[in-house]
Amino acid sequence: MYGTVARMKAKSGHEDALLELQREELQLAEADQIGFLYVYKLDGSENEYIMVVGFESKEAYKTNAESPEQHERYLRYMEHMDGDPEWNDGEIILAHS
Repeated sequence: MYGTVARMKAKSGHEDALLELQREELQLAEADQIGFLYVYKLDGSENEYIMVVGFESKEAYKTNAESPEQHERYLRYMEHMDGDPEWNDGEIILAHS
């Protein structure tokens, strides 16, 4: 498995719009384009989040990341975010569900 962890900060007043976009991402997970998706709202902050996304393989991740559809989703995210997310990609070496 392969995935990414993103730390992001919503613009003030844009939290609901950002959450709605994350719900759209969840629909991709349900359509088996994404292995799993978790979004954490950080304690002590009204507008900071961690998003964890997993894929079956690095190739599946790259296919998603390089798709025009994902680029469009990213542009929509950026309308509601206070700066670029901090991305951390890597191989998932241990998981439990």
